[in-house]
Amino acid sequence: MLSIIQAAGWPIWPLIASSVLALAIVLERFINLTDHKIAPADLLDKVLTATSQRIPESTAVIELEKSSALGSVLASAFLLLEAHPQAADEDLRETMQTAGRTQAHRMEAYLSTLATIASAAPLMGLLGTVIGMIEIFGSQAPASGGNPAQMAQGISMALYNTAFGLVVAIPALIFWRYFRSKVDTYLVTLENSAERLLRHLQLMRTP
Repeated sequence: MLSIIQAAGWPIWPLIASSVLALAIVLERFINLTDHKIAPADLLDKVLTATSQRIPESTAVIELEKSSALGSVLASAFLLLEAHPQAADEDLRETMQTAGRTQAHRMEAYLSTLATIASAAPLMGLLGTVIGMIEIFGSQAPASGGNPAQMAQGISMALYNTAFGLVVAIPALIFWRYFRSKVDTYLVTLENSAERLLRHLQLMRTP
């Protein structure tokens, strides 16, 4: 590996840094974008059952808010009702939408960086390729008398940087699309759950 890095020259170092950053983002997103942390499967049903007769106490709402992203969205409605018992349905909906946007921002953390790496890595590889081509043409200049070693070095630099740029970009793009799809699915879940809770609260508050 060290010999490949040496043959690729200095243009490969930004690609190596990008690959390390992309790997860190992928691992971080795998850890944090899980059902347990975002939208536990049975959480909404538990909340609806627990609130079938009355609004939960503050301690239970705070615990719900800290439990997951979905819990935070659902808890925002109860917190509003605790502060303003006569809050309108539209106020409840807007409160949960605001909480949902906050959670969406958290779920999308670092995904733009990952997308940027996927887009920029081939260009960085192309830069290394161009520099390698310059080395090749420089080795064939009349003043140099044709330097085979320099020509071989230029070819190695061009090919290694092209290959490494693609090696970094392709997985980054795949994982970005995977996480983007996962976030979109979670957002739909949060939205549907908020609507179900709103209908539940409407029935509870109907005289």
